[in-house]
Amino acid sequence: MVSMETTCALLRNRSELENHLGYRLRRISNAVSSEFARALQAKQTSVAEWVLMRMLSERGQMTPSELAEVVGTTRGAVSKVVDKLEEKMWLQAQTADRDNRVRLLSLTREGRRNLPILAKVADENDARFFNCLDANEKRTLQKLLAKLADQHDIHDVPTE
Repeated sequence: MVSMETTCALLRNRSELENHLGYRLRRISNAVSSEFARALQAKQTSVAEWVLMRMLSERGQMTPSELAEVVGTTRGAVSKVVDKLEEKMWLQAQTADRDNRVRLLSLTREGRRNLPILAKVADENDARFFNCLDANEKRTLQKLLAKLADQHDIHDVPTE
């Protein structure tokens, strides 16, 4: 049995811990990320697959090296995700005209067809967590997070 003194000490420590912005941000981030990963898993897709599909959708054809650089990961990690997307027939690779050793990756018709379905999952996840904020609060949060990312040169793309 826990004494009243121990319980009070735990509550005091908890409130001190929750006063740390990093702690609160991590709790929110973990919840948002975990729910998104679970929702994507229900669509037989990983967060890393979603991120690569979005990058290819936004930027068109890219090499695995370019994808790795943009996402901020290794070429080996990108290759594993590319293999999974190729198996699903959501991504295709073709050789570059200028150099047949270079693989250019792009979404297939099936990949482009699935992108809005997965985007809806992302939108629903954002709505679940952030619709408690009004439009002005959302803009402020976006600006503050962008300011922190810029200040600390945080530009990698989370894939997990």
